[in-house]
Amino acid sequence: MSELAVPSGRPARGLMALLHHARYVLSENPVTAFAFGLFLLIITAAVFGPLIVPYDPYASNTAMALKPPSMAHWFGTDQLGRDIFSRVVVATQLDIFIAVASVVLVFLMGGLAGVAAGFFGGWTDRIVGRIADTIMAFPLFVLAMGIVAALGNTVENIILATAIVNFPLYARIARAEANVRREAGFVMAARLSGNGDGRIVLTQVLPNIMPIMVVQMSLTMGYAILNAAGLSFIGLGVRAPTAEWGIMVAEGAAFMVSGEWWIAFFPGAALMVSVFCFNLLGDGLRDIVDPQRRT
Repeated sequence: MSELAVPSGRPARGLMALLHHARYVLSENPVTAFAFGLFLLIITAAVFGPLIVPYDPYASNTAMALKPPSMAHWFGTDQLGRDIFSRVVVATQLDIFIAVASVVLVFLMGGLAGVAAGFFGGWTDRIVGRIADTIMAFPLFVLAMGIVAALGNTVENIILATAIVNFPLYARIARAEANVRREAGFVMAARLSGNGDGRIVLTQVLPNIMPIMVVQMSLTMGYAILNAAGLSFIGLGVRAPTAEWGIMVAEGAAFMVSGEWWIAFFPGAALMVSVFCFNLLGDGLRDIVDPQRRT
């Protein structure tokens, strides 16, 4: 009795082809390569930051308060004598965690709901559409403020609020893409092969809309960081003395008029660079993940 078996080397060949295409994209597009390099630097700071910083980010030394940038303190010190460079690096971990967690959550909520709405239509489409319209009726940052104010300004609630305000965007993109593909030839072939609707959605439709969703996830990462920093800046986000970019900018804003510009400048620069990186990263990820762009 003979058996049909999938060659064991096929997944490895697919991975090698993807890596080869990724190297081609990075070598041909310097901007994308720069964005990926910056992304690796941010991830390194987020993972290893607490281990490599020269000072304890929470240790105060009033004798060294409000010192400008120097060889001893690259980014200077704040009003409590804490090293700003150490605090900026350590804050990367919290801000990136909030961004990643909120993006994963909104993809699970909005992305899957949008795929179901576009593929099945009917009452599923109407329910998802009404939820998205209701959220879009509010100014998104004001809605995030209201959610955090009502539930409490914890990291978990900031993640939840960021995911909720991004729900309509993910739901509408996923719905539009799934609606186009539900009558595609590969979907009809999968249905004729005996696959159920749930299996078709997970194995045929969802993988084919992932390129555009990956781009959107990259862009949302930047917005999530800005949203968390904005909430912290107005006092509704993470509380001091936690090292977080928004809190540090808010604390440094009071010292700008007296000339201590570095307290707010360096956390703000880290925030700007991170958002800039994720915006550039979106196009590069699309070029790497999208099968239609592989040669």
